[in-house]
Amino acid sequence: MNDFAFEFQSETLHALPSGALFWPVRSLLVVSDLHLGKSARAARFGGAQLPPYETRETLDRLATDLDRTGAKTVICLGDSFDAPQMQDMLPQEDLLTLSALQAGRDWYWIEGNHDPGPVSLGGAHRRAMVVGPLRFLHIAEPDAMPGEVTGHYHPKASVPLRGRLLTRPCFLFDQRRLILPAYGAFTGGLHAHDPALSGLFSSGAHAILTGPKPCKIPMPGQAALP
Repeated sequence: MNDFAFEFQSETLHALPSGALFWPVRSLLVVSDLHLGKSARAARFGGAQLPPYETRETLDRLATDLDRTGAKTVICLGDSFDAPQMQDMLPQEDLLTLSALQAGRDWYWIEGNHDPGPVSLGGAHRRAMVVGPLRFLHIAEPDAMPGEVTGHYHPKASVPLRGRLLTRPCFLFDQRRLILPAYGAFTGGLHAHDPALSGLFSSGAHAILTGPKPCKIPMPGQAALP
């Protein structure tokens, strides 16, 4: 896999090109903000019209990551669906695909602000969960203990490349917390230098840009390590 390995809380984690996080020693894949059914919600309730295949694209990407990593456990870090009960609006084909991905795996749905209650699908439902030194939940807490892993903000960052700015979804991390990029297709993002994000991290935080060759850069808006 063309991923980027990094240390967090003395554990070796892998940032995948897709925006998923893989923890090899736990055979654990973590994804955040799938926002399944985003185009269906927009079509039904108004809003920007999105390609109708966004859920299929997201599930195909997830299937690829599960196949490549062989992960036995999956944690979805909230906002897995774009609205409460959105799973009832998904095409049957997509629901069957999701069920196939869950088969034979321990699957956990973390509550998000778009999907605050349990969904009528397989897997366990949690507000938060702890695995080893890491604590998984949807939204970063200001007074987080070390080892917090969250999503919610859809972080992205830009780097100059051949006279233009290349912008990618990104992971953000320092010694205390880690925030994942949005995994879903057409989910948008918040720049890492936005105060809502930069205020959560200590000096020396880093971003890992997703894409064909994930790379680490100093987090925009934060001072680089000496």
